[in-house]
Amino acid sequence: MDDDLLRERHGAPRHGVDRQLAWSLAFVAGAINAGGFLAVQTYTSHVTGPISRAADELALGRVTPALAALGMVACFLAGAFASGVLVHAGRALRLRSRYALALAIEALLLLVFGAFGASLQQHRELVLPATVVLLCFLMGMHNAIVTHISSAVVRTTHMTGIVTDIGIGLANLAFRPRNAHEVDDAARRRARLKLHALILASFFVGGIAGALGFKHVGYAMTFVLAFFLVLLAVRPIWLDIRLRSRHARRRRASAANGPRRAA
Repeated sequence: MDDDLLRERHGAPRHGVDRQLAWSLAFVAGAINAGGFLAVQTYTSHVTGPISRAADELALGRVTPALAALGMVACFLAGAFASGVLVHAGRALRLRSRYALALAIEALLLLVFGAFGASLQQHRELVLPATVVLLCFLMGMHNAIVTHISSAVVRTTHMTGIVTDIGIGLANLAFRPRNAHEVDDAARRRARLKLHALILASFFVGGIAGALGFKHVGYAMTFVLAFFLVLLAVRPIWLDIRLRSRHARRRRASAANGPRRAA
């Protein structure tokens, strides 16, 4: 997998990179969301539902369910925050793999989800809350990683905004451009429409694959998804390791040559 997929770009066209990023990580998000629903009977890829549920429960005087719903929002927020911290720390250290490291951690969390899921049936009351917390955190991290890489062009864990953008894009197609500026604008809108349609389709197909996978092989499906994320992440991480190792050897060589020159 090309490590260019996990580099932040500003200004320069990156439609091809966005398309690869869109289909691959939207697929993973759809699969995790579907598998998570089979595990905990709730979707964890967005916070609109939990916020609305918290408001409803508070209005009905049911504080405990409201706090549980707000806890899901807080965990999603914490995942996005953790992703941001990793990205900024990696940028400060000048790591090529700052996004890849976040994806590798996400892969590790997926394996933890699989481990929780394996004991979910035997210890449901104990494990279920921890599983919901983990899934919300993981989805917040997943969405934030993609948002960072694509400079907010691509979001892959919730489809409401994507479907809205597709509707707007289809409406734009009904009007013919009247000048050169509008022709260029129409071309950009068509590219954006194709990108959003790809995200929606990939999330849907990922949901089917995730549901079928969890149905037939159970929580072993998490190993498949984690492996896919590792494939995305491993090359940039390896390149960073090689570069750091090379710089360390050069520093040691310079330090060794310094006393010789002095002598």
